[in-house]
Amino acid sequence: MQQMHLNLGVMASAAIALLSTACQQEQQQRPAQQYATFTAQKQDRQVIDSYSASIRGRQDVSVMPQVGGTLTDIRVNEGDKVRKGQVMFIIDQVPYRAALETAKANVEAAKAQVAQAQLSYDSKKTLREKNVVSDFDLMTANNTLLSAKAAQAQAQAQLVNAQNSLSYTEVKSPADGVVGVLPYRVGALVGPSMPTPLTTVSDNSQMYVYFSMNENQVLALTRQYGSAEKAVKNMPELSLRLSDDSLYNRKGRVESISGVIDQSTGTAQLRAVFPNPDGLLLSGTSGSVIVSRTAEGVIVIPQSATFEVQDKVFVYQIVDGKASSKPVTVTRLADGVNYIVNSGLAEGDVIVAEGVGLLREGTPIIAKD
Repeated sequence: MQQMHLNLGVMASAAIALLSTACQQEQQQRPAQQYATFTAQKQDRQVIDSYSASIRGRQDVSVMPQVGGTLTDIRVNEGDKVRKGQVMFIIDQVPYRAALETAKANVEAAKAQVAQAQLSYDSKKTLREKNVVSDFDLMTANNTLLSAKAAQAQAQAQLVNAQNSLSYTEVKSPADGVVGVLPYRVGALVGPSMPTPLTTVSDNSQMYVYFSMNENQVLALTRQYGSAEKAVKNMPELSLRLSDDSLYNRKGRVESISGVIDQSTGTAQLRAVFPNPDGLLLSGTSGSVIVSRTAEGVIVIPQSATFEVQDKVFVYQIVDGKASSKPVTVTRLADGVNYIVNSGLAEGDVIVAEGVGLLREGTPIIAKD
């Protein structure tokens, strides 16, 4: 039995050796095939990058009432354009008008008290000059006059407060812009401490578009222009692709680059500004910022020269006349035809340019003329 096992083992080893020899012979005997080739060359290339973006009004102002009361009138609709100072809401004015009238009456009463105290003081002063009354009487009259004047000043301040409170019952737009959602209706009780504003006014004449770049991209911009400040001044105009995949018909410019990298995302936020004279851009929407830049000294290869295995990109480099697979990292260009090679190839390397899906490792290659 043991002898039989030994014989089987010898036979298996011999079979494996024969198969290996056959494969080597097949590879050696495989005829060379003609393929188009591509030689890697460094070049400057115009690159278009796209970044997801959020669109906000240049100024989104929450409209909060400064006094409390019942909402008696709403003079705007959602989406209306309003001007700064335009009345938007009316809060019940009856109690505030009553408070104003009371404050006016208190001022008049205070004025009468001051006049009475002034007469008393003047009389005591004349009598003191004739030694009819004492210094104490004169000082008492003077203190009474000062108290009456202080009471008048207090009443005057209360009058101003009452006037302001009444004016605050007319809730006005804090800026030019577009009216947002109106969550309250006539009859609702509103006040300064409520959690939700009466509405939001968005200044949509110009729109802020926020997008993010990773730290390597920000570093590349800084190196290209010398500093972040110079990058802001010299970056080319931006395009904006809207959510329906259409291009916005006006260009924008980068206005600021955040000086801090968000550690959770590894990105810095950029803010661009786009004109919005037609009101097409709405605050709260999204889109994509398109940035055109020049990539200097990069290797560009056709996508047809690559193939993927388990989400990794490979090319067939020609080494000693044979196809040798090599992994590369690439960035897809917007033209849909080419890749920028980030790593894996050097200038002068020759790769198979087409038909790589049919190639096998070690295939002899003859370059097409």
